[in-house]
Amino acid sequence: MRVIIVEDELHNYRLLRGMVEKLRPDWQIVDWFESVKSTVTWLKSNPAPDLIFMDIQLTDGISFSIFDQVNVESMVIFTTAYDEFALRAFQVNSIDYLLKPMKEEKLRLAIEKFEHMISVPNETPAAAPDYKELLQAISSGEKKYRKRFLISGATSYFKLDVEDVAWFYTENRVTTAVTFQGKEHVIDLTIEKLEEQLDPELFFRTNRSSIVHIDAIRKFENHFGGKLILRLIPPFDEPITISRLKATEFKEWVGK
Repeated sequence: MRVIIVEDELHNYRLLRGMVEKLRPDWQIVDWFESVKSTVTWLKSNPAPDLIFMDIQLTDGISFSIFDQVNVESMVIFTTAYDEFALRAFQVNSIDYLLKPMKEEKLRLAIEKFEHMISVPNETPAAAPDYKELLQAISSGEKKYRKRFLISGATSYFKLDVEDVAWFYTENRVTTAVTFQGKEHVIDLTIEKLEEQLDPELFFRTNRSSIVHIDAIRKFENHFGGKLILRLIPPFDEPITISRLKATEFKEWVGK
């Protein structure tokens, strides 16, 4: 079997690939993609794989848009952080999904379902799913925001509550959470994924590299060109700047 993985988080890609290689060592994982654009480009110029594992939220948009740009002939198993309430639409299709964090047993069952479908003559999905309807179903579901992180220490693991984090910043593709006590912890998520998973009532994406908690804002000041400068608690090494284009949105968020 030829397989591709569409997943923009390196940790999740490695986890999924490792489990697939363990469960089906004879399968060939031919490539890995992090974005809608790169996936579409590959699918347009290569033979269709037998199976695609596909995350829903990618670096440059929703993966459903892939199906608007190229005829996907492969079967798809979605991987997603959305809960089962929001994913009820998937259960009426022959397409399966893996809920993150991924479990080996769930993956095994999804693979067996795929193998059964291709092994039984003339047994194919009843109808192609309407991906726009699926997206609408997910968007209308009750969103549950992240409440904690699992942090890996030198010899053990511990829990970090989201409410204890003053801000997040990324540098050299490493994302760090800074607590109100000034402690720093590396988080295995991109800043884009964090923005999706954090409660927008409490957290604001200030720029490309940082997200701040409302209670971490001591004050903010006007800066040249219509920009804003944030002063945080605890203090950041350098002032965080908000662009002129986001300044109005930020003021409205603070004043809610």
